[in-house]
Amino acid sequence: MKLELSRVVQGCRLGVLTGLGKSGQHSLEVPGCLLYTRCATVPHLTQDTLHTLRDLPSVTQVSVDSFAEHQEVLEEFKEGVRKFAGLHDTVLFCSLHDSANTSPTGHVTNKTVSVWGSGGRIELTVARFMAVQAAVQPDCYQSMADGETWQANTSRKRVRKAVDRTLAHLDECLVLHQQTQELKQAEIFGVVEGGDIMEERLRSARETAKRPVGGFVLDGFHSAAMDQDVRAQLIKATSAELPQEKPRLVLGIGRPDEVISCVEAGVDLFESFFPFQVTERGCALSFNYSIDPDPETAGTSTPTVLEQNGEVPAVKKPNSNGDENMTPFEMNLKDKRYQDDFRPLVEGCGCYCCKKHMRAYVHHLLVTNELLGGVLLMLHNMAHYLGFFKALREAIAGDRLLDFKNRVLHCREGD
Repeated sequence: MKLELSRVVQGCRLGVLTGLGKSGQHSLEVPGCLLYTRCATVPHLTQDTLHTLRDLPSVTQVSVDSFAEHQEVLEEFKEGVRKFAGLHDTVLFCSLHDSANTSPTGHVTNKTVSVWGSGGRIELTVARFMAVQAAVQPDCYQSMADGETWQANTSRKRVRKAVDRTLAHLDECLVLHQQTQELKQAEIFGVVEGGDIMEERLRSARETAKRPVGGFVLDGFHSAAMDQDVRAQLIKATSAELPQEKPRLVLGIGRPDEVISCVEAGVDLFESFFPFQVTERGCALSFNYSIDPDPETAGTSTPTVLEQNGEVPAVKKPNSNGDENMTPFEMNLKDKRYQDDFRPLVEGCGCYCCKKHMRAYVHHLLVTNELLGGVLLMLHNMAHYLGFFKALREAIAGDRLLDFKNRVLHCREGD
């Protein structure tokens, strides 16, 4: 695995992660995202339906909390999650937790961390964690970590202990990694912790960078209690301590404005749980990420950027639909205003939902709890989100990041 950077603009890293997978034939453009799954399946979508989308990420994300309780089954199967779940040719990245879920805290010890499956809490030692990884057989995976320092008012002592534990876990993981035949060709990502304390973030980054890891996971930045400017400062300082040639994946960040902020601070990779969360709210991503095209190339190719629809989406402000998690980047299709709206979800969108169906139909599906509603929304939201990342890379390449940023953040001002 090798990160080839083509340019760095205002902190943003543009390039390609090459040599991915056991064959080394896969690559992933950065800034980019992993393909979010639950139990190795993109929610609401079959494999065939998923692959109607263009430009899917070459790296699929699974999580230990989805498979820890199925460890014995996978060990008996012997061929890993990729074949077990019938995945198409893809690179597999295994994280500790599913960022779309909120797990109970307070179940971490010096030797163990806990994950939560359908049957409840599962306590993992490093040995058990690595046994799960061996059963999953990922191409890349994060080391075990104490990530419970994201809550507001976490003490400095607790943060320091989390960093120490995470480094100790990494060292143990590295030893077992070398001894595990199923992981011989896999890459291990070291986890950088430290809460909101700059000193501990830097210590964690420096010490993790000394270990023979393939990349870095920046953990603990997903708390809504952490100010976005503080987060950006911490990530920027942390990234400066990490080697340029290795990728950086941040966990728990999905909103478009937060993604842009993290990219400016030096992050390469993100998860893609955000479209799923939007889908679960009965909403459609509708924010505009188009910037004026080059006049010389305008009209010569299919537009990859979507336009806003000429009106303010329903429920512009979070909380006004009763869902405190609602963001300004989405429209609430459960709103009655859409029951006789016969336009596509987003004008100009090339996804199956927008080409074949209208807002009124999706509204009907949602209010009658038809399963097809989630399928159509997930198709659209994934297409829109992947288009956002593609447009972000194009903006960096064309020195138009400021225009792109202003366009995306425009919707936050109610325009």
